[in-house]
Amino acid sequence: MANKTIAQAGYMKPSVIIILLLLSVAAPAQQPFVQILGIAQDGGYPHMGCTKKCCTMAWENAGARRFVVSVAIVDPVTKKWWLMEATPDIKEQLQYFKTLTRGAYPYLPEGIFITHAHIGHYTGLMEFGREVMGTKQLPVYVLPGMKTFLETNGPWSQLVQLGNIAIHPLTKDSVTSLNERIQIATFTVLHRDEYSETAGFTIIAGHRKYLFIPDINHWEKNIVDQVQQVDYALLDATFFDASELPGRNIQEVPHPLVTETMRLFQNTGERVKAKLYFIHFNHTNPLLWDESIKTTVNKAGFNIAVQGQVLQ
Repeated sequence: MANKTIAQAGYMKPSVIIILLLLSVAAPAQQPFVQILGIAQDGGYPHMGCTKKCCTMAWENAGARRFVVSVAIVDPVTKKWWLMEATPDIKEQLQYFKTLTRGAYPYLPEGIFITHAHIGHYTGLMEFGREVMGTKQLPVYVLPGMKTFLETNGPWSQLVQLGNIAIHPLTKDSVTSLNERIQIATFTVLHRDEYSETAGFTIIAGHRKYLFIPDINHWEKNIVDQVQQVDYALLDATFFDASELPGRNIQEVPHPLVTETMRLFQNTGERVKAKLYFIHFNHTNPLLWDESIKTTVNKAGFNIAVQGQVLQ
């Protein structure tokens, strides 16, 4: 409609038309967006103690290393941002975000959303204690089981007692409004819940919706519907196939295989497949280091999350 109006507006001054065109181009840049700050599984990449081919190149080349899975939710208008997951790499990730955005945002996020109590997703909270930053009432958004875990187990309970963090309880199937432009819908997924339940999130940021499920045992029947309802889907891709852990029962660490996910979505059409961004890669996953397999996945219509990438 806007383009038609401008094209038909022969009576408008050229300067007015130029201003309208500039506004139409500039507007998307002011929309909230998601930026990827990490793509690896809990142990990061390279993986501690790994001397195999998958990690050798990363030990020898610092540029190939990848942080544990995390994303930033960014609002350019209010100059505020929020973090998904408090990973063991959090101090590097906060500095990384500062560098990527050229210092345009506060160093600390407005709050942190945590999916569950596995080490790659919450242990970075220790950096906010009195031994390091000594933050004051940093909001941490968690489901009830995760809240209890943090409040009743040291050293995390000390963060609560000293007021370094302030826990904001989430409830299943609820929506948390961060401002008029950004909301977070919380749901639960089936995972190894030794210490807490596991959350998944739908990030509603401006005109876009982002599905964030970095950890799950297997896909539920409605996963295709969930992906169809969003613009981007960051999905668990811990293992590419069942051959990655020789000598170990992969059922001990259940995750949907990338090959399984690709088969599940193979007949959904190019538009739906293009929404998928695989993330949360174990160090054995060739999507971290094998260019030929990356190309195969891309040619099939799927995306591989890239550290530093903006999804807008």
